[in-house]
Amino acid sequence: MSKLRFATAWLGGCSGCHMSFLDLDEKLIDLADKIELVYSPIADVKEFPERVDVTLVEGAVANLDNLKLAQEIRARSRLVVSFGDCAVTGNVPSLRNKLGVDDLLTAVYHEGPGRHPTGGDAIMPRLLPKVLPLHQVIKVDAFLPGCPPDAERIWIAVSALLAGEPVVLEPSMRTFG
Repeated sequence: MSKLRFATAWLGGCSGCHMSFLDLDEKLIDLADKIELVYSPIADVKEFPERVDVTLVEGAVANLDNLKLAQEIRARSRLVVSFGDCAVTGNVPSLRNKLGVDDLLTAVYHEGPGRHPTGGDAIMPRLLPKVLPLHQVIKVDAFLPGCPPDAERIWIAVSALLAGEPVVLEPSMRTFG
């Protein structure tokens, strides 16, 4: 039996979803028997690969690098899962939407402590005018909300997705898949 090609990605967010994923503890060993981890911030892979079966995407789309990666993920993944509240709703990263990008950059780099970095986009990716949840940028096949989703919810969802089954969580959660 061939292993499914599995990826996780981290866009604009805190990494809490990936920490929760690591909280699977010994279930990660069971998962390793079923998947080949082909891309993740917990693996040293620099470019998103072709022919990925399932990709969990954490974080909102906040800058041009996030947008480019999200588009690559959609083009190269069979199933894309919006992973955690930042990806599902924009959550905390989208709080900057009340400010204009120019106002934000002025507040941080000109009025705040420290010096304005030089080098433009080579140093920092250009911010999008608004932070967006993943589904507003690409087609998403499933949503796994939570801030972060707890390890048991992640296990239930990932196990079902890898088995090609619909994902059903406890009654307080939606059915999706």
